[in-house]
Amino acid sequence: MSSTLFRTKRVEQSIRDTEEPEHALKKSLSALDLTVFGVGVIIGTGIFVLTGTVAKNNAGPAVALAFVVAGVVCALAALCYAEFASTVPVAGSAYTFAYASLGELPAWIIGWDLVLEFALGTAVVAVGWSGYIASLLDNAGWHLPEALSGRDGAHGFGFDILAAALVLVLTGILVLGTKLSARVTTIVVAVKVTVVLVVIIAGAFFIKGDNYDPFIPKSQAVEAGGSLQAPLIQLMFGWAPSNFGVMGIFTAASVVFFAFIGFDVVATAAEETRNPQRDMPRGILGSLLICTTLYVAVSIVVTGMQKYTDLSVTAPLADAFKAIGHPWYAGFISFGAAVGLTTVCMILLLGQTRVFFAMSRDGLLPRFFSHVHPRFKTPHRPTILLGVIIAIVAGFTPLSELAELVNIGTLFAFVVVAIGVIILRRTRPDLPRAFRTPWVPVLPILSVLASLWLMLNLPTETWLRFAGWMVLGFVVYFLYGRSHSRLARDAARSTHGNAE
Repeated sequence: MSSTLFRTKRVEQSIRDTEEPEHALKKSLSALDLTVFGVGVIIGTGIFVLTGTVAKNNAGPAVALAFVVAGVVCALAALCYAEFASTVPVAGSAYTFAYASLGELPAWIIGWDLVLEFALGTAVVAVGWSGYIASLLDNAGWHLPEALSGRDGAHGFGFDILAAALVLVLTGILVLGTKLSARVTTIVVAVKVTVVLVVIIAGAFFIKGDNYDPFIPKSQAVEAGGSLQAPLIQLMFGWAPSNFGVMGIFTAASVVFFAFIGFDVVATAAEETRNPQRDMPRGILGSLLICTTLYVAVSIVVTGMQKYTDLSVTAPLADAFKAIGHPWYAGFISFGAAVGLTTVCMILLLGQTRVFFAMSRDGLLPRFFSHVHPRFKTPHRPTILLGVIIAIVAGFTPLSELAELVNIGTLFAFVVVAIGVIILRRTRPDLPRAFRTPWVPVLPILSVLASLWLMLNLPTETWLRFAGWMVLGFVVYFLYGRSHSRLARDAARSTHGNAE
């Protein structure tokens, strides 16, 4: 039984599957498109919201260092993703990589994990986008009915019509083609980056040196039970982590990590890239470098403009400009945030549909979803199905507590990919690798340890919800996926042929 659970899919077979006409995606993306995708999905809620939260509650002005720490963790993972994406240029990202190196059951687990990660990420960001748009409409004198604003109405009914509408519109764009999605993303990313640069340049003129004192505030003890890290660290070393201080920076890094989620989505588009061996590493590493630089610059500016204790936790960038008497900048930032979040939703949805498509093409999910549109060459069936489901979830469900599930899902994917690089180097040293992760196995091991460290900073409730989703995944796999996978059918045919 163990041999069937850990059967691997040969890289050559994965690549041949992409050439079947009815299951082949259109190759239309360049390195620039991939970089724009990466920047488009990374710069979102994190930079516009989390900066104030972690500065006020965890790190003070040292939030800039927290962004550096989170960026380093992502860079370690990005180097592993770059090797896999250039070696196995197939849709599915970490799922496909795990299938080629670890086996079918680990691949299923990570695929199931990614489906949850991208779905919740899309829904969470759609709800955040709805809040910005509703605020802008309120300022213009247009007010949505309570029942359609996402808040409970007079009769206990609440549906976020804006969040649901956004997801449905983006679903339609993705069905029409990835290149169209790239063009829309390029325009929106240009607006978003312009807003971020305005914050950095304009805000630099209002920095006061006193606001950086102290740069790393004195540590404060964390309440017991907040995360798995606290009891584990206290058990091993006899001391507990804290907010502020040096440990506060690491706690903040586990929170602002949400701001970096997305560069791994670039890897899901490997199959739709014209020259994946060259362009995938450039897109993944380039987008991460650009965004880390912007994040650090913004955090330095905003904590210099306003004392960290006075920063807003809902709209720190906009409110910092209001506090110094420049409300026009605040409105401009809110507009940029609202526009920018659309690309985050679209690219997360794109990533989820590609993972779902890859799993169905392998037979782990119904093959009905593995057929591409005859004209647009996009996986229209899973795109429409998942788009409708996520629109309903975004409309009805308060997702603030579930956002942390996105973090743990991504970090888990990082662990799997890093381990996969080490294993595939040993099992298939003959594979042509256009990009090679440096210092293997040291760097992948560091990536695993760094990801596990940030996972331990997440609340216990997040771990319990994640475990529940994984248990459901095991049930689905053993009831359907294990017996319907293409590898299982190929093995059955081989056995039958030998018997004859």
